Amino acid sequence: MAEQAPVEKNQFNPPKWILKTMSRTHIFLNRLTLGKMFNTLSGDEVCFVTMTGAKSGRSITIPLMYVPYKNGLLLVASRGGSPNNPVWYYNIAKNPDISVRYRGQKMTLKARLATADEKPELWPVCDSHYAPYADYRARTDRDIPIFVCEPL
Repeated sequence: MAEQAPVEKNQFNPPKWILKTMSRTHIFLNRLTLGKMFNTLSGDEVCFVTMTGAKSGRSITIPLMYVPYKNGLLLVASRGGSPNNPVWYYNIAKNPDISVRYRGQKMTLKARLATADEKPELWPVCDSHYAPYADYRARTDRDIPIFVCEPL
């Protein structure tokens, strides 16, 4: 039986200042166009999530990929299959009340972590919306968190 090649780990993680600058520019341009443009990132739909910082307590808005789900959405803390959770994961885990804006709609949601029992049902939904999630799971030993975000 042929041995499978190991899955490549993330080789390049851009410096945080580059990601922050790109994120702030994306948000600025989306607001400048009143939400009519800059709703995608590399061709994939994003939403703008406003959350409270876990350490700072400040209001923070960032563009995130999302998966429409029931009356709310799912946020997958994949970080591209990296071994660590994204920083925003800790913000939402500590302060689950979030505001989400996309394509002119605004929703106030409460996020909760999906349970181990829910994930087998949620992953196919996530994968059908964004196929690389399956690759990300293969890249890491980390149990990638999924936030189920539901209307208050």
